[in-house]
Amino acid sequence: MLSQRQLFLQHVAQTSEMPAGLEIVRAEGVYLYEPSGKSYLDLISGNCVSNLGHCHPAVVAAVQQQCATYMHTQVYGEFVLTPQVELAKLLVDNLPPTLNSVYFLNSGAEAVEGAMKLAKRYTNRAKIIAARGAYHGSSQGALSLMSSEFFTSAFRPLLPQVFFIDFNDENDLQKIDFETACVVVEPVRAEIGVEKPKNDYLKKLKNRCEEVGALLIFDEIQVGCGRTGSLWAFQQYDTTPDILLLAKGLGGGMPIGAFIADREIMHSLAKNPVLGHITTFGGHPVSCAAALANLKILVGEAEIINNVKRKADIFLRLLQHKAIKEIRNAGLIMAMELESFDMVKNTIRHCLDLGLVTDWFLYNDKSIRIAPPLIIKDEEIEKACTILLTALELASNS
Repeated sequence: MLSQRQLFLQHVAQTSEMPAGLEIVRAEGVYLYEPSGKSYLDLISGNCVSNLGHCHPAVVAAVQQQCATYMHTQVYGEFVLTPQVELAKLLVDNLPPTLNSVYFLNSGAEAVEGAMKLAKRYTNRAKIIAARGAYHGSSQGALSLMSSEFFTSAFRPLLPQVFFIDFNDENDLQKIDFETACVVVEPVRAEIGVEKPKNDYLKKLKNRCEEVGALLIFDEIQVGCGRTGSLWAFQQYDTTPDILLLAKGLGGGMPIGAFIADREIMHSLAKNPVLGHITTFGGHPVSCAAALANLKILVGEAEIINNVKRKADIFLRLLQHKAIKEIRNAGLIMAMELESFDMVKNTIRHCLDLGLVTDWFLYNDKSIRIAPPLIIKDEEIEKACTILLTALELASNS
């Protein structure tokens, strides 16, 4: 009989020629478990999804209760479904007043797609601007916002009228003109290997958008939901977007995405034409119930987010090694830069052998990703750092 691993390789579509291939049979808190019982400390949270860790009891209970009540009933937007309504209300209660209307979808990429359509519909413009070195998803529209020819050339033609600026470059702001429908940026950039805005860049970006009537879209798909030390990353930069994108850490482990705007802007999708954006499974009741439980904890248990910076400081204090060139962080999303991709690969391989899961970044293969569940305990941080330092030493000597 073929093993699960063999069946995986034969029948599950692959995204690379060398998948990590860990066979996970259980997950709890900050740990993943193989059939043998071997545990792995999860230092990437499924790419910033499991902010409250794996199988948080409140999220699991919410899923179980909703599954026993009802699941799919009708395409999104037709019926009044309590999990959707309560989640939307809790979101807008914890956002600035202009972000008061929520459109739920299945993923971050879908949130990007919906937001681009919304911006084009509301402004009656076609030009879209994104930042070089950003990742917003792999669907055709979202992929069009990726500047890397390595990832995009095989799938052209993509969307027309997409242009790029350099993040933190104030001179590039003049490229945002009266033909621009929207500008899509991450307030804190993830896949470049963690980059924060400088010199009030986000304020200047917002001012330029307002000057020309373009909508500003913040992608907080990776960095939202407490990851950077505040519920939303943009709160740290005193700049409110016209449209906010969420996914990943919103669902507590269940698939969900959202784009959020002012009701006046959002309503443009409901007319001329009607059903301007539709989805069958978006805002699925079970996903919304999980997200609601997840968000209630993030909002109600303040110490989880309040402790993010303190926990990040433990990593920064303990991760001292000659092989580490630099560590950049925004709360508990961190990039540990090494000298080469080979050094990164070897370190990650040794980490897996020692029971720790980490990864590199899409646009920065010289940096190791550190983004544990926000609930990670101090002693678990110390354990993670011990493993990382041991792996670095082994990689340095191999």
